[in-house]
Amino acid sequence: MPEPLTYDYAIVRVVPKVEREEFINVGVIVSCASRRFLQARIELDEARLFAIAPNFDLEMLKQHLAAIPIICEGGKLAGAIGQLPDRERFHWLVAPRSTIIQTSRVHTGLCEDLTAVLEHLLDKMVRH
Repeated sequence: MPEPLTYDYAIVRVVPKVEREEFINVGVIVSCASRRFLQARIELDEARLFAIAPNFDLEMLKQHLAAIPIICEGGKLAGAIGQLPDRERFHWLVAPRSTIIQTSRVHTGLCEDLTAVLEHLLDKMVRH
């Protein structure tokens, strides 16, 4: 049996009206330093968003959310942040902010399959 991998993760949230502190979970970021693994998946439930923010600018939100997996992947498409090492990109993504896109605090876990963990977290925290 393979040695379990330690990973960190955060839930990506949309907070349409920051002053109300209501949010919906829209994605997950998973990082494993020992495997140089950094991936994010975003799944926006538009109906849930419009239930708490009927007049929200959906196209602007989609553009900003689309940047998260690109930053995880790194490289030139991700701009200056994409040139940083994986762990620095992860920490940049999960840094506290008071904008419409925020993340939960970082949690840690053990697993054997990082991709399976990403799917499990999406099922548990994002999908309904």
